[in-house]
Amino acid sequence: MKRELTSWFSPALQKEMPIASYGDYGFALLLVPTAAADYLEYERFQLMDTLAPYINGGKVKVFSVNSINNESWLNNNMQGEHKAIRHNQFNHYIYNEVIPFIKNSTSNETPIITCGASFGALHSMNLFLKRPDLINGVIAMSGVYDLTEYTKGFYDEQVYFNSPSHYIPNLTDHGVLEQIRSSNHIHILTGSGDYEDPDASGKFASVLYGKGINYELDVWGKEWKHDWPTWRAMLPAYLETRF
Repeated sequence: MKRELTSWFSPALQKEMPIASYGDYGFALLLVPTAAADYLEYERFQLMDTLAPYINGGKVKVFSVNSINNESWLNNNMQGEHKAIRHNQFNHYIYNEVIPFIKNSTSNETPIITCGASFGALHSMNLFLKRPDLINGVIAMSGVYDLTEYTKGFYDEQVYFNSPSHYIPNLTDHGVLEQIRSSNHIHILTGSGDYEDPDASGKFASVLYGKGINYELDVWGKEWKHDWPTWRAMLPAYLETRF
């Protein structure tokens, strides 16, 4: 499997940000880490090994970015307003730096699908829904789509605009809605085992349904826990059968 590591000083985040890429061809899969993890997390937990047949076969080229959750929502020493500001800087980094990097590494026509597990599922869903002109779909695994689950009681306009469960019900921009509705790849996956929250996935699916947005909700059984064996099974299954 071809593997490349690169980094650049991010104007949005004012720090060096590394990114890993795997493969040469195919649609682009942008992985967003869980919780406080880094850009090599998916590799470290053997997810890339399970994706190797699809990467080597040219179905997908994978890009994995760093998390900054420790500098925002998971930083207990930071005020809520500053957490929100930092998170928005991360969004700008993805839209204005990572997406152009992916396009330059593939082509302007290459579809980009965001993907993440746990907290990464919320971020990957949010990144797609806010900019469906740049991102073509999402695979969200074991997520909760209400950002207030992570904000320790803090709530302001920026939390609202980064919490899909909050802003999607009130989204009225016809152009944006039509771009979201045109996606064939809104996949919401969850297990039902320990530490999973299938009700959160079902609740968010109902939000999408209420806006006329097509989605796939896939609830796996109680043997599937909130852990890496579940995600190592889910993502290859979806690359095999949905793309």
